[in-house]
Amino acid sequence: MLQVLKAVPPTGSATVRDERTLIAEAAKGDRTAARELYDAHVERVHRIAYRICGDADQADDLTQDVFVQVFRRLDQFRGDSAFSTWVHRVALTVSLNAMRKVKKFRQRETDLDEAFHHEHDAGELEPDLRDRLREAIDALPEGSRVALVMHTIEGFSHKEIGEMLGIAEGTSKARVFDARARLKKALAPHMTDLRNTEKEQA
Repeated sequence: MLQVLKAVPPTGSATVRDERTLIAEAAKGDRTAARELYDAHVERVHRIAYRICGDADQADDLTQDVFVQVFRRLDQFRGDSAFSTWVHRVALTVSLNAMRKVKKFRQRETDLDEAFHHEHDAGELEPDLRDRLREAIDALPEGSRVALVMHTIEGFSHKEIGEMLGIAEGTSKARVFDARARLKKALAPHMTDLRNTEKEQA
């Protein structure tokens, strides 16, 4: 289905059809409707996949896998949540399952810096500290790591994370809190060393 979609050019129509109508038409095999749904959600799906795998080429492959699953399971969408939430849940499931198979969960350096700056209002990270931050995030329990990435970096609300992961909103909050606490504890000695070095250089 996805390969077919890529061969169909965007319609260019200024009128955006109702999404429920597009879903119904795509489920019946309408490639134009499927293409509109694909164009509307592919960017964020790719971003989610990239956040989780940390590799652009693998994110491309995961994005294709996600939309294969989405179009294969369109008839399972009941409208209990927003279609975007349902698509993002599929993206998370496909991406996480792929990472579990290869036993890795990587995060690119710029995202690690961004998350750290967000939490600590720090300046540019020293290479050694950035490496330790990466190690600390890799060492997080998977649930806490995923919640941290989705909330702090990707900007999903705890309610959205709960819906996508099938957990309570409070559980998402607890996991992010746990991740932050673990990172703070893991990096505390290195931050102290950094502050001492800055004082000596002042």
